[in-house]
Amino acid sequence: MSAGFPVVSVRSVSPASTTPRASVSCPLLLARVAAGFPSPADDYMDRPLDIAEHLVRHPEATFFLRAQGQSMTGAGIHDGDLLVVDRAVEPVHNKVAIVAVDGELTVKRLYLRAGRVVLLPENPDYEPLDVTGRDDVHVWGVVTYVVHAL
Repeated sequence: MSAGFPVVSVRSVSPASTTPRASVSCPLLLARVAAGFPSPADDYMDRPLDIAEHLVRHPEATFFLRAQGQSMTGAGIHDGDLLVVDRAVEPVHNKVAIVAVDGELTVKRLYLRAGRVVLLPENPDYEPLDVTGRDDVHVWGVVTYVVHAL
């Protein structure tokens, strides 16, 4: 399944507001990790790290979603991944975005060339969706980070 967004009638939509939760801090190690011999990392402790400091550039314009399905695996987005979405980032050609098509949300790569607007999946088993000129398509934001388990 794929979805699209129109070039002419692209509008930014804010998701429903949610209750903020307390931030979580974890230790940040100064040392970089090599794929070789282990080293005692305790000697390299830095200040606590709030992961949101690195994932959220525009707190007032950022929200999180869980990906569902397999259409974006080629872009490193898998079923159940946490997507960091920033409404302050411009949805330009080749960006991965959250788009509402006919009221349903989808994540796809934007193709904006030659007056066409196409939502491209990153899996050959799915078809692109040309949404050029449609009024029922709205960009919610641009995906800036993907968080998934190994």
